[in-house]
Amino acid sequence: MTTGIFRGDRAAARRSLEGLALGDAFGERWFPLFREREQALRDIRARRAPEEPEWHWTDDTAMALAVHQILARYGEIDQDRLALSFARTYDADPARGYGHGMHLLLPRLRERPGDWRTQAPTLFEGGSLGNGAAMRVAPLGAWFAADPERVVHQAELSARVTHDHPEGVAGAIAVAVAAALSVRGELTLSAVADRTPPGLVHDGLRRAEGVPFGTPAWRAADILGNGQRIRADDTVPFALWTATRHRDDLEAALWSTAEGFGDVDTTCAITGGVVAAGTGVEGVPGSWLHRREPLPAGGG
Repeated sequence: MTTGIFRGDRAAARRSLEGLALGDAFGERWFPLFREREQALRDIRARRAPEEPEWHWTDDTAMALAVHQILARYGEIDQDRLALSFARTYDADPARGYGHGMHLLLPRLRERPGDWRTQAPTLFEGGSLGNGAAMRVAPLGAWFAADPERVVHQAELSARVTHDHPEGVAGAIAVAVAAALSVRGELTLSAVADRTPPGLVHDGLRRAEGVPFGTPAWRAADILGNGQRIRADDTVPFALWTATRHRDDLEAALWSTAEGFGDVDTTCAITGGVVAAGTGVEGVPGSWLHRREPLPAGGG
């Protein structure tokens, strides 16, 4: 499997992974505060970071680590190996916040990882259209940034292991394309939409193009969706709107994304992975990086 290995952009993929994990951990901190929405919104607008001494990441990062590990070892997505990596990652800590579908699917892949081919399409009617394939894929887009066609193909391969619905796949493609464009300094919503398959995610991205960047983030989330429905089309357009709005400023991107509430660890993970693919994480407060749960050495 190492013959002819694709020498992806390892530095960009690692930057993206670091930003994804930071966004995930940062976003997760706001969930307990949503019971007091107005206070949480005041804290976000005042840029008062959550005070917990440790910011743990969730399944978003755990699954991104699995994707990154496969790329680092094999240079491209091997779906059976990715399925096994997901299953082993789940076994290591099933309490990371996995969704219902993953609790059903991943234990089935422990001994027979190739069964994703029959299990994923029937996980829900038509396969899962959730945001799980999108939340983990930014490092893949960064890895293949030099080859846009390969970004699309590899993102689809990575998605179908768990999310076989066309919208679940489209969400992953959109985020991967955005991360690749971020590495290249070419990130626009129009360019992402141009490479996203037709459907609800694509339509949401086109709608996002029409939302001025001067719009308050909470209002943009009302228009585009904030992930509350856990669907790709309800998550990806807003996360990529904030990523594009603040494509050179990771800290500002995460604050804006948090202001949208909803599935905030996932929207922040997507935004963080996309923006950091280009910027890295050096521009955020050092206290954030100190608090965030460390990543494994090498990222996988």
